[in-house]
Amino acid sequence: MIGAPIRWIGAALATFAVAAISLTANAARVVAAPVEMVQARPAAAPRTDQAQPATPRIRLVATGGTISNRNGGRLSAEELVKSMPGIERYAQAEFEQFSNLASSELTLDQWLALSKRLNELLSGDRAVDGVVVTSGTDTLEELAYFLNLTVRTDRPVVVVGSMRNPSTLGYEGAANLLEGFRVAASPEARGKGVLVVLNDEINAAREVTKTDALRLNTFQTRGYGVLGVVDQDRVTFYRNVVKRHTAQSEFDLSKVAALPRVDVVMVYQGADGDLIKAAADRGARGIVLATAGAGATSGTQPDGVSYALKKGIFVVTTTRAGSGRIAPRRGPGAGGPDVEAEERRLAIAGEDLAPVKARVLLMVALTRTTDPSELQRIFSEY
Repeated sequence: MIGAPIRWIGAALATFAVAAISLTANAARVVAAPVEMVQARPAAAPRTDQAQPATPRIRLVATGGTISNRNGGRLSAEELVKSMPGIERYAQAEFEQFSNLASSELTLDQWLALSKRLNELLSGDRAVDGVVVTSGTDTLEELAYFLNLTVRTDRPVVVVGSMRNPSTLGYEGAANLLEGFRVAASPEARGKGVLVVLNDEINAAREVTKTDALRLNTFQTRGYGVLGVVDQDRVTFYRNVVKRHTAQSEFDLSKVAALPRVDVVMVYQGADGDLIKAAADRGARGIVLATAGAGATSGTQPDGVSYALKKGIFVVTTTRAGSGRIAPRRGPGAGGPDVEAEERRLAIAGEDLAPVKARVLLMVALTRTTDPSELQRIFSEY
């Protein structure tokens, strides 16, 4: 009698245990199922059917200069491109060798040919996003301003160089070139005219000048400051250029065979006017006076200026002080006491242009007009 209840209780307990185990297993499956679904879902693979944005096409047009002047032979345009680490991150680098000379050896005829080549390149290949030009630093600011006046595009044109040659410890040419490519590839550089990039800084071609014979920070814009900087993370601009340039330029040199002669004469204590007369007699169509202040000449220079004006030669007055503006003057005494009113019109105020850049502008302007009023307007607008 006692055994039966015990077997019944044992059976009941076994049945309860089986049910409990079954419930626990079902609960475990309910909880585990969502986790298994999450773990089983594969990570989304990156799409390969979408076109990746292409890096800008930037063309190097090499002319030579210290940046290429390696001992035993100059670096070619191709070698310069290969010297830039990580260029593929910023641009599709192309290259062509225009020349490979010291900047002092480039002629005005080569300047003219370079301007025509850049216009041909940028007008003929709309897929080129910008151009980098290498130059020797001695004449870099002059070449950059010439291109600023004559290359008619809103795409970036960047001029670079270096103060140390490739065989010198601390050669900075590759870094300057890479930064030039980065600026040329920057959408913000569009429409800002020709830019000069060295030493991590971006300057406007019209304003920049070489201020030191040896230091790396030689190119500066006195009075106005840099346009922007090139940092590790990005290219940054702080201001725009307001003077006319590039795409807004009125100068078309496509049919010009040669640039007119313009000479620069420095003003110093007791200077002789014979140098001005000699320039006038030797075929100069314009003379730029680099005065020490706001336009005063010295010695017998007033006689030389009067002589040049009477021969129909334009005389542009500038200052070599480093900053400051020469305003137009049309009253009595402009050009000297012996100059008639009609001849006085040939005296042009150089505004705030440095003497070497006033020479560049006068050369270019004389290919378009010989009207004194028009020339003065040009100096005011460019």
